[in-house]
Amino acid sequence: MKKLLSLLLTGALSFGLLAGCGGGNGGTANTPSGGTETTPVESNTPAGSSETPSTAEGTVLKVGATPAPHAEILEVVKDILAEAGITLEIVEFNDYIQPNLAVENEELDANYFQHITYMNEFNVSDGTHLVSAAEIHYEPFGLYAGKTASMEELADGAQIAVPNDTTNEARALLLLEQEGLITLKEGAGITATKADIAENPKNLDIVELEASQLPVRLADVDMAVINGNYAIDAGLKVADALAVESADGEAATAYANVLAVKEGKESDPAIQALVKALQSDEVKAFMEETYAGAVVPVF
Repeated sequence: MKKLLSLLLTGALSFGLLAGCGGGNGGTANTPSGGTETTPVESNTPAGSSETPSTAEGTVLKVGATPAPHAEILEVVKDILAEAGITLEIVEFNDYIQPNLAVENEELDANYFQHITYMNEFNVSDGTHLVSAAEIHYEPFGLYAGKTASMEELADGAQIAVPNDTTNEARALLLLEQEGLITLKEGAGITATKADIAENPKNLDIVELEASQLPVRLADVDMAVINGNYAIDAGLKVADALAVESADGEAATAYANVLAVKEGKESDPAIQALVKALQSDEVKAFMEETYAGAVVPVF
């Protein structure tokens, strides 16, 4: 009798242990999105808190940027993120192509150098999947003097250099139109090219150059329309430009500089922490005090 009772007890215990082991697999099916059930842990962060999510702590973010102003701005951001336990590694580039390919290939977590229109055009031309995580600032294009010192001295047939990439060339042509130097075909807008010039009363020779070469070649042409970041890099000041894009014009909205990430990464906690830091009061003050109108925050 005792032996029978002992056997029954042993069987019951074995069954209970087996049921416990099997519960791990069965429980997953009842957890939303296939997640593993965990015991809820009480959070120390109040509801609605703007603190960086704890899942971002200890993260290393690699962000590509052109030297000025983007890398300089990120240096300010680096200290802000460090307080949240996030390490920011800034990787500098001197072109507009490699930083986008690096984000697409996930060699970088994000990049900060380009405006939204260029990013959208790059996606179409290169088959990338980049999206804006946030709009950060706007850099007005300027028309700078080369061999010719003023608009009044601009001679018939003078050479004006513009960026050779599609979106920035259109932007440069819009600035020349704003100043009455050319007239574009109706509706050309932010896709304008040299072929869309309808009127050119001074027979200006529009010279297309890689954007980074514009400051270098400024002394070789009469004038050049230069991207804000390359103008800053070359020590050119907006105040010295012969003409600047209107702040309430088409360019101000079409060419906001963005933090770009690969599609699907925009809600990542570390990326959101980066956005918050880029749109902070510290960064806004730095932009306004450092660049004297060459970098205009849009947040």
